[in-house]
Amino acid sequence: MNSSPAERLRALIDAPGLRVMPCCFDALSARLIEQAGFELTFMSGFAVSASRLGVPDTGLISFGEMLDQGRNICAATRLPVIGDGDTGYGNALNVKRTVTSYAAAGFAGVMIEDQEAPKRCGHTRGKRVVSRAEALSRVRAAVDARDEGADILLMARTDARATDGLDEAIARSQAFADLGADILFLEGPRSESEMVAFCEAVPGPKMANLVEGGDTPLLPPARLEAIGYRIAAYPLTLLSAATSAMLEALEELAGGGQPAKRLDFERLRRIVGFDDYDAEAERYRAEDEGNR
Repeated sequence: MNSSPAERLRALIDAPGLRVMPCCFDALSARLIEQAGFELTFMSGFAVSASRLGVPDTGLISFGEMLDQGRNICAATRLPVIGDGDTGYGNALNVKRTVTSYAAAGFAGVMIEDQEAPKRCGHTRGKRVVSRAEALSRVRAAVDARDEGADILLMARTDARATDGLDEAIARSQAFADLGADILFLEGPRSESEMVAFCEAVPGPKMANLVEGGDTPLLPPARLEAIGYRIAAYPLTLLSAATSAMLEALEELAGGGQPAKRLDFERLRRIVGFDDYDAEAERYRAEDEGNR
């Protein structure tokens, strides 16, 4: 029997070692991550907001838009995908709906955070978090949705380091773990020593979020594993690299030339699946002709 996305994600975080996790923003980027040999991915809210709407990650994208993007991503890859569920889009009952809807869309995991709505990127200024009691209510509702039948893992995130300090962020993470969160995520530790303190104080699998130019040190995977992290997420690496390549190509076209860095047409066709499509179409054509 084939295992579910949640079961495959559970197996990965229960196994020894660190998983490097490039984050996706659409079906193509998810497929590229799988073809490159990675074991899991995460649908980045920052990257989806930028690529789908062309707007900043400041709560402008809706639950429905994120869910629709997630369905396409999950359909395009066999990898376990963790979805950015933001604040859960409302009260505890909205959180439960978010969790059950993400599970139905094919996600292996969902992240719920403790920012006030509208939330914003965790490595920008101006964030605010809800009270600890409200944060726990969100996580409790998400855990209930999972335990009531949603086949999905819960990643509980706190942004309290930026607003209330490291001790409060660790205390919230400990409480999230006590409630039954499957993966713990403290956003924005500002030094290696803070990352060590988090991993030592909080039980369960933990994720490091590595934003180039952000607040958290970009430690190498081997050091992250030694500290105690189980997942190393790179939320903006692919979006940043793709944007850089597009800007460079546009500059070359504007100058009357042809972009030097681009895939040849044959490889691009293979990546998006033309060869597989044509082979399957030919099989059905041959079967149809054989039955005439």
